[in-house]
Amino acid sequence: MLTRKQRDLLLFIHERMAGGDVAPSFEEMKAALDLKSKSGIHRLIGALVERGYLERLPHRARALQVRKLPEGYSPAANDSSRAAQKSRNINAVVAAASMAQIPLHGRIAAGTPIEAIRDEGSLVDVPPSLLGRGEHYALEVDGDSMIKAGINDGDIVIIRREETARNGDIVVALIDDAEVTLKRFRRSGNKIILEPENDAYEPRVLDPERVQVQGHLAGLYRTYH
Repeated sequence: MLTRKQRDLLLFIHERMAGGDVAPSFEEMKAALDLKSKSGIHRLIGALVERGYLERLPHRARALQVRKLPEGYSPAANDSSRAAQKSRNINAVVAAASMAQIPLHGRIAAGTPIEAIRDEGSLVDVPPSLLGRGEHYALEVDGDSMIKAGINDGDIVIIRREETARNGDIVVALIDDAEVTLKRFRRSGNKIILEPENDAYEPRVLDPERVQVQGHLAGLYRTYH
């Protein structure tokens, strides 16, 4: 009995070699099975060899021979599988086409402020549902000072360009025309307080002329690896 990954790899190798092609490379196998490393391919091939499905041919590069195929396999059934995969690929293309592109303006500190960096050449795809009215841009979060607000290191934050803020807004703030940071905005008397959402960090209390609001948090885009 083969595992799903073993079966998928065996059929991938079989289909590539059925037309007289050589066995696929380990890199191609890794990509086809969506594995993170080639070591996983080594383990799968070893298991298939032990079970008699594959044979390694000595003294030849990329030399594998399929000895037998999984029970119940038929080309017709596999054609249906390929058709289903093609449909999934088409759906993925359609989904990608429906994404919105906004500029990615470098990294923003959610900890100690860093020098503002703009990379005008980079774009990021985001679901349109994350965007509302106005002009938007994206920043990659560097730091952990906003974790209690659900904003983690490495997240992509979607920012709506604004120059004013109300108490409690999470904003992009430019400090002294040199540093940019993501913090919660508050006014207290004649001071502006930029508050972190992590007890390990202290709020920054600044004169208003030192702080320029550059945008409000509009959304967060997180990917898992």
